[in-house]
Amino acid sequence: MKKNIASYLTLVLTICILLYTSFSSNKTIDSSKYSTAGLVLNYTVSQDAGTNISDLALLNSNKPYSPYLGKSFVGFKEALAFKESRGDYFTVNSLGYLGKYQFGRGTLKLLGIYDTEEFLNNPELQEKAFIANAERNKWILRRDIKRFVGKKINGTIITESGILAAAHLAGPGSVKHYLRSYGEDTFADAYGTTIQYYMKKFAGYDTSFLKPNKKAKATSV
Repeated sequence: MKKNIASYLTLVLTICILLYTSFSSNKTIDSSKYSTAGLVLNYTVSQDAGTNISDLALLNSNKPYSPYLGKSFVGFKEALAFKESRGDYFTVNSLGYLGKYQFGRGTLKLLGIYDTEEFLNNPELQEKAFIANAERNKWILRRDIKRFVGKKINGTIITESGILAAAHLAGPGSVKHYLRSYGEDTFADAYGTTIQYYMKKFAGYDTSFLKPNKKAKATSV
């Protein structure tokens, strides 16, 4: 019995000593030791060692269309290419139209291109074909451009870039009929895309780079 009482008293005394020690301590934490004041904190992640600036530039140049091109001529042709093929030089659609700008074989012959296999595998030739075709269409439609630019047809303000985009879609003859009938004589391609849609979608771009050229041709390199 005496042994049990002694053990109990020892336990109580130990607890009292611990409580007294914890509450009587005057020690405080100095938070200034943990301050980041004056330190230079740099969270910039370093560029991957396997990637260099030239690789990134090449990646960006291969993007089919960028809204940052604005209403420039490059913006015009890239926006049109994106609508036609999502900018794919090597595609052929279900109707047999070829490349980034979806040229038909008949149009290519007018531009002096007879080898469609070469055309499909030659991005530089495709770019030249686009320029030549647009300049040829601008010559064919020169009077209509002068007459109708600034007018409104079917709710759309007519612009030169809209006319040239529509000519790429439907051919200059169909665009003439559309304009001269004030939108009554319209056209839609096999997928249902209309002249009016292209007139509106591609309005207001700078196409002054293109010079009217009756005999415009694309030549291989």
